[in-house]
Amino acid sequence: MSINLNRRAVFMGAAAVTLAGVGAGVWQVAARAATGKPAIGTWGFDPAVMDRTVNPGDDFFRFGGGTWMKTTQIPADRSRWGSFNMLAAQSEDDVRGAIEMAANGPMPEGSVARKAVDYFRSFNDVASIEAKGLEPAKADLARIAAVQTHEDIVRLAAERDFRASLPIAMGVSLDAKRPDVYIVSVSQSGLGMPDRDYYLKDDAKFAGTRAKYRVYVETMLRLANYPDAVAGADAVLGIERLIAEQHWPRDKSRNRDLTYNPKARADLIGAAPEFPWAVALESFGVPAQDFFIVAQVDAVRALAKLFRGTKIEIWRAYLTFHYLNTAAELLPRAFDDAAFDFNGRTVTGQLQQRDRWRRAVTAMSGSPFNAPMGEAVGQLYVRKSFSPQAKAAVGQLVENLRAAYKVRIAKLAWMSEETKVAALRKLEKINVKIGYPDNWRDYSELEVKAGDAFGNRRREQAFNRARDIRRLAGRANRAEWNMAPQTVNAYYSSTWNEIVFPAAILQPPFFDLNADPAVNYGGIGAVIGHEMGHGFDDQGSKSDENGVFRKWWNADDERRFKELGDRLVEQYSKFEALPGLFVNGRLTLGENIGDLGGLNVALEAYKISLGVAKEPEVIDGFTGIQRFFLGFAQIWRQLIREEALRNQVVSDSHSPGEFRANGTVRNMDEWYEAFGVQPGARLFVAPEQRVRIW
Repeated sequence: MSINLNRRAVFMGAAAVTLAGVGAGVWQVAARAATGKPAIGTWGFDPAVMDRTVNPGDDFFRFGGGTWMKTTQIPADRSRWGSFNMLAAQSEDDVRGAIEMAANGPMPEGSVARKAVDYFRSFNDVASIEAKGLEPAKADLARIAAVQTHEDIVRLAAERDFRASLPIAMGVSLDAKRPDVYIVSVSQSGLGMPDRDYYLKDDAKFAGTRAKYRVYVETMLRLANYPDAVAGADAVLGIERLIAEQHWPRDKSRNRDLTYNPKARADLIGAAPEFPWAVALESFGVPAQDFFIVAQVDAVRALAKLFRGTKIEIWRAYLTFHYLNTAAELLPRAFDDAAFDFNGRTVTGQLQQRDRWRRAVTAMSGSPFNAPMGEAVGQLYVRKSFSPQAKAAVGQLVENLRAAYKVRIAKLAWMSEETKVAALRKLEKINVKIGYPDNWRDYSELEVKAGDAFGNRRREQAFNRARDIRRLAGRANRAEWNMAPQTVNAYYSSTWNEIVFPAAILQPPFFDLNADPAVNYGGIGAVIGHEMGHGFDDQGSKSDENGVFRKWWNADDERRFKELGDRLVEQYSKFEALPGLFVNGRLTLGENIGDLGGLNVALEAYKISLGVAKEPEVIDGFTGIQRFFLGFAQIWRQLIREEALRNQVVSDSHSPGEFRANGTVRNMDEWYEAFGVQPGARLFVAPEQRVRIW
């Protein structure tokens, strides 16, 4: 994908050749690779979902999908419902179909298909889970009850098949300054609710959630026959509040300059001597490890003191609850129901539990960056649900967006020529992964037993820990994926300078081989541009073209870039998600830069695709540029429950969908022109105040 040439000369020249010499044929191949009817409407968008009573300049989010929002209800088993969620539900259906298809075919002992089917069926066998009761967990609960020292607690919590948190977490991750080397990372951890704000904010909503959390903790302890569930619940809530007081806020923790702190073993012990590091490292599986990256150094220091200064009986209650909370879906229904009542109903507003089989799919596929059997299931999924034509077409779109980024970077007024050369070099070296891995992960050492859901989870945890420990001994394999093919999402890795698009997101409304090109550029084009843009956001831009965490900017450019980012922070911080609850513009800055740069570059690519002096046809009364922006609004169409919205604003680095749509377009001159947005409209930003970064 990368061409190892004189990049400054070739980049400028290549962009010029693309514009003048190639024309629309290549640029539109991704949108016209197939013929037939689009999945949505007649051109990839259904105008009937719009609310034309809304002025697009007041609320483009609702202008583009307000009628759909008025006539749609969030399913009772979901906390939000929109383009991502509907496609995720379809992915669950497809995964189930793929597993059932595999179950009807040959399944040799030890094969990936056999393991996937057995894991899925075992998770769904609620009768067997109910019949076993608490028996599968009794040995671990007895071990927790038997701990006598702080060393005992750490030894148990760090074991490879034990799943419960402590205030200090260890993991295996890439070294940001040596992208091909894995290291042991150390960070703050230990909270049972989504964020420190749930413990520390005094408003009625958070206070109510804390009260319900206290009830939940007591319920779980009582179900497990804990000696004094009332006192235990008080102890858990009390220690977690103290942990929360030491945690860095999320916006501080996303600053890579503050969280890259290399420590030799002696330095780590010296920085936080109260924590039993030798015991923790031995139990984790790395007794001789001598190099670490510590994230929140002063928080880890304070948490080490808190750990040592807290009585053992408090940690027994804490560890018992966290163990049960993590294992609840594999324990009898009373545990599962209690966990859902708090983690689902209270925290996200979800009214009812999802079907067990859907939860089985999630348990196997994992959330982003945590897919325990993601590629085992993914192999079955892509055989059924992803075409080579789609992979090729999206690959072409990626290159179109790369070329458009070249054009945009070359025209930047705020960036020096010196930094442009480095930025273009980084752009050219962005690696691209589409659909699914070329080489699947080896599951031969993972033992999956039919009818043993609890044991399968434990063995899967040990299997993944063993994989992490092996990684420490060799160079990183850059062919690996950190997201399963069936995941409706995408990501950029700053350490490997790569963008990754799983198969599941490469479908309508994001991408449709038969849709109008404008809709594809406004949909998947904006997603591609967004992920590329993470290489140039406020944090991703701190790594060079090889993924090495270092300064490569001209100092004046860095200052001007920060000023632009600060203006975007100010804009987004004025968005009120709920009464009195505003978006954290600093926490969401990277994603907001990604959205703004991605949509600008996608529009640049769409314009180039039209050819010289060629206007696209008007369809249903909409120009090509209008259809582009409607395609963008379509992917952010969403309904969300109040509880889930509050959780997102407090704990997520992504702005809510409404503000991702409205906050992005209001900074683009072409949007104002396309929809005739005038001063006085609620989204109007004066031309000199619009933020133009990429």
